[in-house]
Amino acid sequence: MRPLTDEETKTFFEKLAKYIGENIKLLIDRPDGTYCFRLHNDRVYYVSEALMKRAANISHDNLVSFGTCFGKFTKTKKFRLHVTALDYLAPYAKYKIWLKPSAEQQFLYGHHVMKSGLGRITESTPQYQGLVVYSMGDLPLGFGVLAKSTQDCRRADPMTIVAFHQADVGEYVRSEDTLT
Repeated sequence: MRPLTDEETKTFFEKLAKYIGENIKLLIDRPDGTYCFRLHNDRVYYVSEALMKRAANISHDNLVSFGTCFGKFTKTKKFRLHVTALDYLAPYAKYKIWLKPSAEQQFLYGHHVMKSGLGRITESTPQYQGLVVYSMGDLPLGFGVLAKSTQDCRRADPMTIVAFHQADVGEYVRSEDTLT
């Protein structure tokens, strides 16, 4: 367990900024205490300072996890966001899309979002922008990247992909045996 290096912090915050923009500071400066990000086994954990101090008493080999896993660094030093961060990022998301009930199941199976399944979308969302995917009942379902801008989505064919799948809550069931 160690703090992130400058390069890791830059990569990690760039990925977070893609989804929540300037709201990153709201994750760290919370009214209920001070929180920070720590790296352990190539995974970035979001943890309170009190829990971090307790976890420091456990040896590196025996420590499996602590706090909430936000994602992991790949071998090529890119950061991949995990669905476990969804509850923390969804309230601060700048760009959102809502899926029709008929498209929710397909998204939770790991498929991209088609125009025919799009219920609503945040106005003036640029292309390739990170976004949080919601059900029509405002339940966060996962993360995605917009394939077309909001204006292009209006003119698109119903079978056109409008958002690429990144992560969803269905991963808990699909990869139950390999999830750490």
